[in-house]
Amino acid sequence: MSIERVREYFRNYGMEERIIELAESSATVELAAAALHCEPQRIAKTLSFALPERTILIVAAGDAKIDNAKYKARFKTKAKMLAPQEAELLTGHAVGGVCPFAVKEGVKVYLDVSLKRFETVFPACGSSNSAIELTVDELEKYSGCEEWVDVCKETESR
Repeated sequence: MSIERVREYFRNYGMEERIIELAESSATVELAAAALHCEPQRIAKTLSFALPERTILIVAAGDAKIDNAKYKARFKTKAKMLAPQEAELLTGHAVGGVCPFAVKEGVKVYLDVSLKRFETVFPACGSSNSAIELTVDELEKYSGCEEWVDVCKETESR
């Protein structure tokens, strides 16, 4: 199971006990925010995209939406999200639990600047009922991100 790979990943850092397993679904931003009793924008959603030569993940604030022009300027191609069956096959995580931890080899992770407004955020941990609260610095460290990008539309609170 995907969550077990994520748990093992965090065990390497002595952090597996910080993973939150919920009784209810956290598969969408709204469900995760309700289950975690936090603002939806603090959910660090992980979006999976196909580039011509590889798969990438973009982690963004829960209220952020991809800006197609910014995305194309940064990645030199139109934004093409993976279909649910492709996401699991190519990233190692099923939709609803896609996260930037313990991903398949070759998958690159990017963090969107929309996350920088928060002290802590809640990314998923490989299942549709899991999360971990991380500081933005911890997210950067443990996601193994390539770099910070600005590929989302401006939000009201940004």
